[in-house]
Amino acid sequence: MIDFNTLAQAGIRSLRAYDPGHDLVALRKQATQSLLELGSNENPYGASPQAKQAVIAALDTAHIYPDPLGGDLKRALAQRHAVDAANILLGNGSHELLMQFAQVFAGPGDEVVASQYGFAVYALAAQAAGARLVLAKANPHDHAMPRGHDLDALLAAVTPRTKLVYLANPNNPTGTWYSQQAFANFLAQLPVQVLLVVDEAYAEFVDAPDYASALALRDQHPNVIVTRTFSKAYALAGLRVGFAVVHPDCIAVMERVRESFNVNALGLAAADAALRDAAHLVAAVAGNRHQREALAAALRQRGLMVSPSQTNFLLAEFGAATASIEAALVARGVILRPMGGYGLGDCLRITVGTEHENARLLVALDEVMA
Repeated sequence: MIDFNTLAQAGIRSLRAYDPGHDLVALRKQATQSLLELGSNENPYGASPQAKQAVIAALDTAHIYPDPLGGDLKRALAQRHAVDAANILLGNGSHELLMQFAQVFAGPGDEVVASQYGFAVYALAAQAAGARLVLAKANPHDHAMPRGHDLDALLAAVTPRTKLVYLANPNNPTGTWYSQQAFANFLAQLPVQVLLVVDEAYAEFVDAPDYASALALRDQHPNVIVTRTFSKAYALAGLRVGFAVVHPDCIAVMERVRESFNVNALGLAAADAALRDAAHLVAAVAGNRHQREALAAALRQRGLMVSPSQTNFLLAEFGAATASIEAALVARGVILRPMGGYGLGDCLRITVGTEHENARLLVALDEVMA
C-alpha cells in the first residue's frame, strides 16, 4: 500500500480539510419536510432576475470556453468600484483567491497573521503554503465587539517573518466590524512590505456609519488587497465568482498560478448582469437589515447573547447545551452552523432568513429550549 500522506508536502500532511458544516445534500434526501437551511450565510431573497436570464442565455455557448480574462466583468467591476480594470483579479469565489495569495507570497519559514475566530480559510491557506500561522487574540467577551478583531494584538503579532495578514471586515463568523479610523490607524503602523488581505465578503450588508471599505485607502497603500464575492449579497453562491482589487504588479505575479478559465461562462454572465440590477441588491440588503435586527432582538428576548453584526448572519451563544440544542433543531429540519471548529463550541451561527423563515426558526427554538 502507498501512504499518500507521507508523499504530500509537509504543510499538507497535518492539514485538515475545510469543513462546510452539515452534509446538506444527504439531509435533504432524508428529510420528511423541507429543510430550513440557515447555516451557510446564503441570501434567501435569491439572485437577480436579470442574472438568471443571463445564465439561460449563456447556456447557448456552453460548448465554448469562457473569456479567460473575464474582460466584461472586470470592466463592470472597475466602473462600480471606481478603479481601473487592471486592478481587478477574478477568482472561482473569493475562497480561491484567499488560498492563492498565501500560495504565491508565503512559504516555509514565513509567517501569516490572522485574528482568533477569523474565517477558517486563512489557516488553511497558510498551512497549505507551508507557512506558520500566527493567531492574534480577539477582543475579550466583555468588549463592545466581543470576539472581534483586536487590531493592536494583530500589529503586535507581526514580525520580520510576516508576509501576509488576513483581516475580515465584517468578520465571519462573529459578524463584528472595526471602524474606518481604527483601520486607518492600523494600516499606518503596518510595515509596507507586509501584504494585507482585507476580506470584505459581507461589505454590501453594512450600514454602520463608522464603517468604510478598505478600497478607500488602497491608492495610498499598495500592500492592501481587497477581496469581495458574488456569493452573499448578490446571491450567486452556486456559480462561484469572486474578485480582488489589488495593485497591477501584484496581479501580474498572481496570474502565473491562476487556473485557465477559472471563472466559468455562466458565472461571468450572471455576475455582470447582477451588477446592473442595483434595485435587486438594494432590496435584498434592506430585507436583510430589517430581519437581522428583528431576529437579534427576538433571540436576546430569549436570554441569548448575540454578538453585534453587520452581516447576513448572527452569532448566538447557547452555553453548555449548545450541542444538544443544535441536534434537536436538526431533528426538526432546522439547520444552523455549529462553531466548534472555530473554537466557539458554545455558539451557533444563524443565517438571517426571510420573515417566514425566521419565524419558523423561533418556533423550533422555543420547542427545543423548553
